[in-house]
Amino acid sequence: MSSRQKLILASGSPRRRELLAQAGLAFDLAESGVEELRAPGEDARDYALRMARAKAAAVSRLDREAIVIGADTVVQCAGEILEKPKDAADAHRMLRTLSGRSHVVVTAFAIARGGEVVESEAVESRVFFRPLTDEEIRDYVSSGEPFDKAGAYGIQGRGGEFIARVDGPTDNVMGLPVSSVLDGLRRAGVKV
Repeated sequence: MSSRQKLILASGSPRRRELLAQAGLAFDLAESGVEELRAPGEDARDYALRMARAKAAAVSRLDREAIVIGADTVVQCAGEILEKPKDAADAHRMLRTLSGRSHVVVTAFAIARGGEVVESEAVESRVFFRPLTDEEIRDYVSSGEPFDKAGAYGIQGRGGEFIARVDGPTDNVMGLPVSSVLDGLRRAGVKV
């Protein structure tokens, strides 16, 4: 990346920060402050894309010279959008829903410059959970790990033990499809 181009990750997610750093990019952090509210009837892909675009644009309007990456991850199982759990009972319900089934994880990213989104894409991975016991779910919920994660699990943590298979990019399930983001940066004219 050119030394003249400042890169900002518009996210408070430690997982996104780690993934982007592992890709060798230098960047600043700025949370967008965009409220995550799903529109009635909005599917996972459209919701994730709208949120990623809104986050990138919001931060880009504050620093028009920077290249800003926004992202959002949405989990959908059997037609239901599973957002971050509200409490332990909600986390338990989500994990029970995922047990023994497959679900789709959509992570959308957007790249903005000068207050405008110049690139965006939604990447999907299909995740297959093995059957979970009530005890496993209770233990996992009591660990506290599910509470800041869409779908109430983290593939990179203890939740990874529940996964039998992933079709698609694993880093997408973690919150950022890095190779797609790098391709998007290149298309936006950023040297990476």
